[in-house]
Amino acid sequence: MKDRDMEQTLSWFESGAATHVGKVRRQNEDSHLVSAHSGVWAVADGMGGHSAGDLASRIVVEELARIPPASSAAELLANCEARLVDANSHLMKLAGAHDGEIIGTTVAVLLIYQEFFACVWAGDSRIYRIRSSEIQQLSVDHTEVQELVAEGKLSAEEARAWPRRNVITRAIGTYDDPELEMTNGALEPGDIFVICSDGLTNHVDDREILALANDNPPQRACDLLVDLTLDRGATDNVTTVVVRFDPAVSAAAPSATRG
Repeated sequence: MKDRDMEQTLSWFESGAATHVGKVRRQNEDSHLVSAHSGVWAVADGMGGHSAGDLASRIVVEELARIPPASSAAELLANCEARLVDANSHLMKLAGAHDGEIIGTTVAVLLIYQEFFACVWAGDSRIYRIRSSEIQQLSVDHTEVQELVAEGKLSAEEARAWPRRNVITRAIGTYDDPELEMTNGALEPGDIFVICSDGLTNHVDDREILALANDNPPQRACDLLVDLTLDRGATDNVTTVVVRFDPAVSAAAPSATRG
């Protein structure tokens, strides 16, 4: 059964989320956050094959959920980074108590303050933006195969068949100092963001993400993306969060629910 949540508050955003354990795994090691009042949305994917991946992703999301409403974009970003550093320290201590076994997770975070956004990530969970019916991957996968593509050692086509394509090179909980990457920009009316674990992108391509997220309300888009993944075998846990920025709808319908 799918878990779903939609948070709708008085804002210019509508957001939805859906997650599923998939058809192969016994435990869902993905966690997600929808916190429109603080301007924070996130997906974390506990590292498969390691100890307590579900605990790792949950700790990261719980730390991010502590972020209060900010008074500036810089404050929001600083709070996000501080929470991720704290989560990293927590996971490193847990690993030390378990004979040094890695307890880690990817994370992809969307931050929004007024009409500005920032993306912060580590690992291969992704953040896409749909603008003017075109999709762009804003995050860059921290994976072995992506490094080989960037170095020109593999083509994009070869990368899709690479046997170690899911080996990640950055995560929360793997080193004393987490290596985070960030990008930012200005919002435009109609912007849609899709945050997802690799359980989605292993089965659904960018064009399909574009079509479903662009043509449906956020919660419906999340449900359809997870359903499509399940139809194709869902070999991993799958989680997706969709956020739509639309001040025109807000102004036209002030009594409508938004979030």
